[in-house]
Amino acid sequence: MNYKLTLLVFLLTYSVFAQEYHPKNDGVKTPKSSSVAFTNATIYVNPSTILKQASLLIKDDKVVAVGKNISIPKNTQTINLEGKFIYPSFIDVYSNFGMKAIEKKHNQNRPQYDSNRKGYYWNDHIRPETNALDYFNYDNKKATELLKAGFGIVNTHQLDGIASGTGLLVALNKNGNISNQVLDNQSAQYFSFKKSKLSNQKYPTSLMGSIALLRQVAYDADYYQQGHIKTTDLSLEAYNNHKNLPAIFNAGSWLNDLRVNNLSKDTKIKYTILGGGDEYQHIDKIKATNTTYILPVNFPKAYDVSDPFQASKVSLEDMKHWNLAPSNPKLFAKNNIPFALTTHKLKSATDFNKMLQKAITNGLTETEALTALTTTPAAILKNNKIGNLQKGSYANFMISSGNIFDSENILYEHWVMGKPNVFENKSKIDIRGNYKLTLKGKEYNISIKGKIARPTLEVTQDTIKLTSKLSYKNNWLNIHFKDHEKTTYNRLVAKITNPKSTINGKITLSNGTDEQFIANYFPLEKNKKDNSEKQKSTPELVAISYPNMPYGFKQKPKKEDILFKNVTVWTNESEGVLKNTDVLIKDGKIVKIGTNLKNNGAKIIDGTGKHLTAGIVDEHSHIATSAVNESGHNSTAEVSIGDVVNSNDINIYRNLAGGVTTIQILHGSANPIGGQSALIKLKWGATPDEMLIPNAPKFIKFALGENVKQSNWGDYERVRFPQTRMGVEQVYIDYFTRAKEYEAKKKSGQPYRKDVELETLLEIINKERFISCHSYQQAEITMLMRVAEQFNFNINTFTHILEGYKVADKMKKHGVGGSTFSDWWAYKYEVNDAIPHNGAIMHNAGITVAFNSDDAEMSRRLNQEAAKAVKYGNVPEEEAWKFVTLNPAKLLHLDKNIGSIKVGKDADIVLWNNHPMSVYAKAEKTMIEGVVYFDLQKDLELRKTIKEERNKLINMMINDKNNGGKTQSPKKKEKKHIHCDFEGDLH
Repeated sequence: MNYKLTLLVFLLTYSVFAQEYHPKNDGVKTPKSSSVAFTNATIYVNPSTILKQASLLIKDDKVVAVGKNISIPKNTQTINLEGKFIYPSFIDVYSNFGMKAIEKKHNQNRPQYDSNRKGYYWNDHIRPETNALDYFNYDNKKATELLKAGFGIVNTHQLDGIASGTGLLVALNKNGNISNQVLDNQSAQYFSFKKSKLSNQKYPTSLMGSIALLRQVAYDADYYQQGHIKTTDLSLEAYNNHKNLPAIFNAGSWLNDLRVNNLSKDTKIKYTILGGGDEYQHIDKIKATNTTYILPVNFPKAYDVSDPFQASKVSLEDMKHWNLAPSNPKLFAKNNIPFALTTHKLKSATDFNKMLQKAITNGLTETEALTALTTTPAAILKNNKIGNLQKGSYANFMISSGNIFDSENILYEHWVMGKPNVFENKSKIDIRGNYKLTLKGKEYNISIKGKIARPTLEVTQDTIKLTSKLSYKNNWLNIHFKDHEKTTYNRLVAKITNPKSTINGKITLSNGTDEQFIANYFPLEKNKKDNSEKQKSTPELVAISYPNMPYGFKQKPKKEDILFKNVTVWTNESEGVLKNTDVLIKDGKIVKIGTNLKNNGAKIIDGTGKHLTAGIVDEHSHIATSAVNESGHNSTAEVSIGDVVNSNDINIYRNLAGGVTTIQILHGSANPIGGQSALIKLKWGATPDEMLIPNAPKFIKFALGENVKQSNWGDYERVRFPQTRMGVEQVYIDYFTRAKEYEAKKKSGQPYRKDVELETLLEIINKERFISCHSYQQAEITMLMRVAEQFNFNINTFTHILEGYKVADKMKKHGVGGSTFSDWWAYKYEVNDAIPHNGAIMHNAGITVAFNSDDAEMSRRLNQEAAKAVKYGNVPEEEAWKFVTLNPAKLLHLDKNIGSIKVGKDADIVLWNNHPMSVYAKAEKTMIEGVVYFDLQKDLELRKTIKEERNKLINMMINDKNNGGKTQSPKKKEKKHIHCDFEGDLH
C-alpha cells in the first residue's frame, strides 16, 4: 500500500475512533454544536424537487433533514435565509484537478518498439494500474475557482495513456485534509485514444492502432483472469479488478463517439463517453448508442472576420460550428440523451458560467442544466450521496441570492462537507435603483445598476454625466462625485438598513462642509426596448447539413425511381455499348434495360446525346479515413481501416463529381503486413457505418519494397526489422508459420489467447481474406507469389505492380490481378522501369487489370486514366472502360452487385454529358443504390447557397464582435495530401 493511501486509511480511521483521554483544567467544557439549520429558503433538493420556505438541517458533513416542517434540535446553529436559495453543489465528472503535470518523455535514442517496464502489460500505453492518488496534490487556487463556478465535487484523474487508470472523487473542502477531501480513491476507470507521455514506445502510431490495442487488451485480460498466463501482469490484474468501476472514455468528436460505442461491443465495457461538442451533427446516431455522455462547453469564439481577406481563410465548417456548438446540450436534452457538463477543455473554471449561459441562451433549460451538473454525474459515478440534498447525502450546497443560473445572481457561500466557503456577505442589501439627491438647490440623479455584489454608478446633473465612483462593503455605501468643471469631490457616506428605500447619511461637500442628506429612491425603469432587443439577441441557428460542411445536404437524400430515356449505355456486359436505350431504376436496383420502356411512375430523365455507365470503382484509395498507416510494428494485421472511416472528407463529394461510387480504403505501405481494408460506397452525408458495404469481402494491405524496409524513413528510424528485401520475405514466412501454429492450438481444444493479428492472418491462409499488395519490382512480386503458394493460398491483387509487364505470365499462372497506375513512373528509384504500356500488356496476357488512384486528386479523374489504356496500349474502348469499373469490382469480389449495367445489380450509375473517357466529360448525375448523391445542376445551386451561408455567418460574427464578444484570429485549415506512406491521424 502506497504512502498516501496508507495515510488516507489512517486519517479516516482516526476521525472515527479518536477520543480525548486526558483531563482538562481550563474551565467548563462546552462542546461546539456541529448541527446547522438553514431556514426559510427555497431549496433545490434535486432538479425536480423544489421546496419553498423550507429548512435544511446538517450535522458534520451530512444532511440530516430537509423539508418545510423539520424538527430542529436544541443547541443547533440556525441561519435565516429568507428570500435566498440553496442548491446542491455541482459535480465535474471529468477533471484533472490537483493532478501533477506529466512532461512528455523525450526520446534521445532510436525508436522504442518494446516496453520498458517489467511485470506490466507489453504496451507501455496501457496503464490501468495508475492510481490518481499518487499524483494528487490539493490546489487551493483552482479549488476556489471551481467553488465560485458552483463545483463542490470533482472526479479527477491523470490524463495520460490509452488505459489511464483510476480516478479520485474529491470534495473541494479547502479547510480539510485528505481524509475528508477524498471521498473515493477509485471512483472510475479512464480510457482514451492518446498514448502515455511516460513512454516513447512507438506502437500505436494511429487512431486505428489505439482501437486495436484496446480490443486486444480486453481479450488478454479475459485470458489472464482464467489463469492461463502464469507470469504476473500488474496491468491486466488492475484492468480486471476495475471491471465494476464506471468506465469513462475520452472520445472528443462525434466520429470518435461512434467508434468508442463500436469498441464497447468487443471490450464488453459500457463506456460513459466524453464527447467533443459536435454531436449535434448526427444526434440520431448519438442517441442510438444508448449511453451517457459528458459534454464540454468550450464553445468556440467568433472569428474576427472584419477583414474580407482574412475572412476567406475561415472554412464554412468552422463558421457553422461556432454558430451551432452552443446548441449541442439542448439537442441532447431534447432527444432524452443523458449527459453531464464539464469544465474540461476550458482554460479556467471561471469561464464555465459564461459558457453555460450560452447553452441556456441556445435553449437548454435551467432544470436540464442542473440535472447535467448534479444528478447525472452522480449517476455516472454510481454515488447517491452527491448531487442532491436528501437525508444522508453529503452536505455540499450553495447559498445564492436567487436562480443559480441567472447572470445577476450572487453566490454568497459554498458549503462543502459541512464547512462554509464565504464569497459574499449574505446580509448585503440590494441598493440598485434610481435616487434623487438635492444639495444647495442643485438636483442630482444617482443611478445604481449592475450586479448586487458589484454595482455600477452613474451621477448626472441636468443631463450632464459627472465624474463619480462607488464603493459598497458591509452595507456601507460611499459615493464620490464632482460637479461639472470642478476639481474637488462631494463625498457621501451612508449605512444601508432597508432595501428599496431612501438613503440618508452624511455628505462632505466639495467646499469641505458636512451636511446630512436624504436621497429618495425610485425603482429602475424596465426598458421595453431593452427587453425586445434581448429577445432578438436569441441566437439564430443556421441549418445543420449532412455532412455539416460545404456541399452538405439539408435533407438526407432518398432513393428515387428513375427512367433514363434514349441514352448511350455502356453495359460492360456481352451486349456492349447500346445506343438510344432506356434504363429503369426502381428500389435502388436496375430493373429493366431496353427501348420504349414505360416509366411506371418513375421520374423521366432525357439521356439524348448522353452516356450512362456503371459507377467508377477505385481499388486503391486513401480518402475518407482518419488514419492511413499503423507503423508501430512490422505486422499490424490487427488494425482496421473500417474502425476509422471518416464520412466528412470533402474528397468523397469530389470523387462523386468524378463518377466514383465505390472505393477500397487501403492501409498504407509502412510495413510488410499492414492493416485490414474498408470497402465503402461514397454515400455523401451518411455516417461511416452507413457507408461500409454490408457483408463485404475481407481484404488486407501487404507491401513490398522501399517503404517497408524503411529505406526512405531516414537513418534515425532505421532500426525495425526488416531492413532488407530478403528480410521482408522472412517476415511473411514467420507470421504465416505462427498463424498455422495458432490454428493448430485453436483446433486442439486447449485454452488459447485470442490474437486478433493471427486471427486475421489465418483468414488469409483459409482464403477468407484477400491480399492487396503494394508492389513494384519483379523479384519481390515473384517472391510473394511463392510464399503464398507455400501456404496454399493466392495473392488477390498486386497494386501499383509497375513491373507487372515483366512477370505477366507468372501472374496469370498464379491467378492474381493487377491494379496499376496508367502512366506514373520514375517518382522513386524502384519505379524507374515503369512503362505506360504496363496495363495493356498485363491485360493482353489475360490478367484482370484495373487502374487505381492512390491519390485524392487522381481518383476524381479516373475516367480519363482509363483513356490512357487506349492511348498507350490500343486497348479497345469498352475494355479500357472496364479498367475503372467492372475489373476493380472483380478484384474486390463485388462484381455480383456493381461494375456493370445489368438487370438485378445495384443502381450505382453515372450519367455523363459526353463520351465517358473524354477530357470534356462531366458527370451530370452520380447515383448509388438509386440515390442521387451528386447532381451537376444542384452543385451550381449549392455553390450559391455556400456563398449566402458564409455571408450570413460572417455578419453574425461581426455583430457578435460589435456587441462585445471575444474573437479569435482567422485560421486556414490546410487539407493534408494523403498517400501510401502518410503517417499520423487526420481526426
